[in-house]
Amino acid sequence: MPTQPLDHSFTAPLEKDGSFPTYVTVPGSAELLGTRRAVKVGGTIDGHPFTATLMPSGQGPHWLPVRAALCRAIGKHQAGAEVSLHLSERLS
Repeated sequence: MPTQPLDHSFTAPLEKDGSFPTYVTVPGSAELLGTRRAVKVGGTIDGHPFTATLMPSGQGPHWLPVRAALCRAIGKHQAGAEVSLHLSERLS
């Protein structure tokens, strides 16, 4: 599948009590992406570029795993810390 542009911005808290060490719940993701399956995306978190695979949560929205290196880059590690995300492209 060719890359598709996205333009979806939101703020959300970092979460730590789920399937991943650190993640963010992406509100409205199933509707935005038209699927509840895993989807690779690119964008920025607090201005830092990333690519990641949005994972289905089983309850509707997707989870975006946030790697430890990205947490260090943005200087946020604590559960509940607010981050600004912009999803700019769908890679799968």
